[in-house]
Amino acid sequence: MSVVETVIPEPISVTETAARRVCELLADETEENQRLRVYVTGGGCSGFQYGFTFDSNLADDDTLIIKEGASVVVDSLSYQYLVGAEIDYEEGLEGSRFLVKNPNAKSTCGCGSSFSI
Repeated sequence: MSVVETVIPEPISVTETAARRVCELLADETEENQRLRVYVTGGGCSGFQYGFTFDSNLADDDTLIIKEGASVVVDSLSYQYLVGAEIDYEEGLEGSRFLVKNPNAKSTCGCGSSFSI
C-alpha cells in the first residue's frame, strides 16, 4: 500500500524574491516591527486595486505571513480577495514593484495593479 502525500498550498504565498526585498527595504528602518502590508481597495480601472505599505500596527484579525525573516500582513477584508495569491517582487524596464499574482482575478488592467472578481 502506498502513501499519497497531499500538498496543501498556502492561502497566500510570498516569493523568496519578495521576502528578500522586504528585508532589504527594512534593513535601515529605525521603527520597530515594520511589516509589508498588502491590501485591496475599491478603485482602479478594473474595480479593485492592490496596495502596499509598510506598517508597524498589527490588528487582531490580520493574517501574518513570515517568509525568510520578512513579515507580510493582510487585513481580514483583503484576505478574501487574496486567497491563493502570490506576492512577488520584480525589477524591469518599467521599474521595480511588488505585485500580486492572483488566480481569483477574472481580469486585470495593463499595469497589473487593479483587477476584477
